[in-house]
Amino acid sequence: MSPEPDSLAEGTLISHLLELRERLIRALVAIGILFVPCALYANQLFTWLAEPLLKMLPKGSSLIATGVAAPFTTPFKLAFFVALFGAMPYVLYQVWAFIAPGLYRHEKRFALPLLVSSIVLFYTGMTFAYFAVFPAIFHFFAATTPKGVAMMTDISQYLDFVLVLFFAFGAAFEVPVAVVLLVVMNLVSVQKLRAIRGYVLLGVFIVAAFITPPDAVSQSIMAVPMYLLYEAGVIMARILVRPAPTAAGEEPSTTS
Repeated sequence: MSPEPDSLAEGTLISHLLELRERLIRALVAIGILFVPCALYANQLFTWLAEPLLKMLPKGSSLIATGVAAPFTTPFKLAFFVALFGAMPYVLYQVWAFIAPGLYRHEKRFALPLLVSSIVLFYTGMTFAYFAVFPAIFHFFAATTPKGVAMMTDISQYLDFVLVLFFAFGAAFEVPVAVVLLVVMNLVSVQKLRAIRGYVLLGVFIVAAFITPPDAVSQSIMAVPMYLLYEAGVIMARILVRPAPTAAGEEPSTTS
């Protein structure tokens, strides 16, 4: 006598939940392992993060801490985010290992390269923000400071500001991955993506205007790479996406 379908479903659900818990624990352990050295060198990390602004401040100026606990909590918060970003490839690998057994082979063929590409592009966006965007933005802020006003930024506000920019530029550099996914899921064609280039160009400048300071240099530093990445995504979609053969009867692969 075969087992009841409900019993099979319940057993499968429990096994998936147990595996999910194991994957989450592994991800948290990885973040915790990286957090320990980051916390030990939290002050040095913050000094490195603040360097683009410190170079633009007038002689004799410095960052300030307006909160009593801010000199401790702000570098501590930075240490956590550094550990999180550093462990992200391993965290995403755990996500991949969890969902991969349920994917079809042709889905794996796209998913794994896109996952790796998204990680590399996100880190590239963060690096671009630190070395190219921060100097331009902070130079603009320092140059527009009214006469008689001392530019002394609070360290907590500075950390929040740069984290937003890191995330914004990391996400902006995911444009090629997003374009390829849209084509893979048949939500839009490559021909349509080519036809709307003008609207995309206008859109990226509007997005850049909201994220960066209101000067043409800062907006262009973000908008131009975003548009070039869009074009790169269109090229990648044209190369990678081919008419899919019929998948009738194809079952999800069980290998990870």
